[in-house]
Amino acid sequence: MAVHMPPLGGAVEWLNSEPLDPPGLRGRVVLVNFWTLTCINWLRQEPYVRAWSQAYRDEGLVVVGVHTPEFSFEHDTDQVRQAVAARAIDYPVAVDNDYAIWSAFDNHYWPALYFVDADGVISDQHFGEGRYEQSERVIQQLLGVERAPVPVEGVGVEAEADWGQLRTPETYLGFSRGEHFASPNGAALDERRAYDLPERLDLNQWALAGEWTIGPENVALDGADGSIAFRFHARDAHLVLSSGVRQPVGFRVLLDGAAPGASHGVDVDADGNGVLQEGRLYQLVRQHDAVRERTLEIRFGGPGAEAYAFTFG
Repeated sequence: MAVHMPPLGGAVEWLNSEPLDPPGLRGRVVLVNFWTLTCINWLRQEPYVRAWSQAYRDEGLVVVGVHTPEFSFEHDTDQVRQAVAARAIDYPVAVDNDYAIWSAFDNHYWPALYFVDADGVISDQHFGEGRYEQSERVIQQLLGVERAPVPVEGVGVEAEADWGQLRTPETYLGFSRGEHFASPNGAALDERRAYDLPERLDLNQWALAGEWTIGPENVALDGADGSIAFRFHARDAHLVLSSGVRQPVGFRVLLDGAAPGASHGVDVDADGNGVLQEGRLYQLVRQHDAVRERTLEIRFGGPGAEAYAFTFG
């Protein structure tokens, strides 16, 4: 039984376009991409979606991004607009703060791709990263064109993960989904408490130092300074951050107690210095030599930092 593209109504705003709907898109091939701005899996997929939009729009492809927020701060349309600009996204984006389009598609994943033919029928779908060549072949088949795949190379946070060295999973810090917390005396939920780092962390454990409040979706720094430590094994380490104060919050990254040097991520310098200015994913570490088990520590220089999830690549 054919499943037609659901309505695209309910978005609080559209970026790069007037509101779109299935009747107005009939006769075009449509690729619907569900994403959220802090998702590392979407960030690594996005260079492909962007390249397909640019390569096939003249043949009749319309890419529609649907930004459905995972964390509360991602409901801020200005944050979505900044993410669109940072990724050079020029195709239409629906700001789906109320999960209207997400629910209409019965979607459950970031990122998700839905391939819609010219008759408005969903002909294929894919969830998560990967399968890029096959996805592009689907687009070509729906458009009736045949050519070599578009060359794509992600850089910075968009670079493909080093899957062979990845031994640390995505780790949420809020108590609703958090695990592997290792500060002595455990966690106090929804109340301010002083924490200390343990003498050592086992692989994939994390801990806090300073005065923090552990909430349902994040940990928020209450004191004048504080730190988060994580023992990981991966080429890259990222942290989703936002701020509860208006001014920027400085931070410093240490690897095994020292400046990261050449192993610094795109959001810190070789000495480990970075600045939390807007809510997004920050790349803290990218190792270029042999990947091994390391201890990452992020020291914040003022209250207001809010940390949500570590991701690795």
